Amino acid sequence: MSVLFWETKTLEQMNEQEWESLCDGCGLCCLVRFEDEETLEVIPTRVHCKLFDPEKCQCSDYANRKKYVPDCIKLKPGNIEELLWMPHSCAYRRLHEGKPLPMWHHLITGDRESVHRAGVSVRGQTINENELADPEDALDYAAWDLNEDRSDWDEFED
Repeated sequence: MSVLFWETKTLEQMNEQEWESLCDGCGLCCLVRFEDEETLEVIPTRVHCKLFDPEKCQCSDYANRKKYVPDCIKLKPGNIEELLWMPHSCAYRRLHEGKPLPMWHHLITGDRESVHRAGVSVRGQTINENELADPEDALDYAAWDLNEDRSDWDEFED
């Protein structure tokens, strides 16, 4: 039986390749969100960052994203706890919380398409922020369902 790095290493111990491989490609972290100033509740929308490719479910210029989107947050072991908006199904968040990877995760299935077949990703469900007349218009696309934990969805059958 082979050793699974995500079960034997902490996030801090992972090398860059291991760290990057944890991303499941769901696209949930690339969506525009708002925080209610009174309740501090995070409101997700179906509006994606201008660099997000909605069919590939990944950044179109990951290496240079901070140049074009200065407020893009670089996820690292030291800031996961502060990012309460991170999806509950996110591998980084789950491992930080001591939970296993979801059964649909590509490191479990060996197939990068499994996140899409499981219905967890936002592939084809979003619009580009550049299509909005005003950034606040993203609130017209509020998507509360994206706050639900998609880790153990029953729809997944490989």
